Amino acid sequence: MSLEKLSCPLDIHSGNISRKLDLLIRKQNNGKALTELYLKLSKHDPSDHVKYGVALFGLGAFEGF
Repeated sequence: MSLEKLSCPLDIHSGNISRKLDLLIRKQNNGKALTELYLKLSKHDPSDHVKYGVALFGLGAFEGF
């Protein structure tokens, strides 16, 4: 499967951290927010934007960021 078809998981934790890091403007965790997050993360690493998902989730769930 190509990475273009994968998306970063977007839940309460990764969504909140993404907003704190100005990766997301949308307040809802929905398909439009997922597209917004994809576009922002793809600017940082077009070949592997999905790798940021674990970091975003971990910061929110375990680090209390």
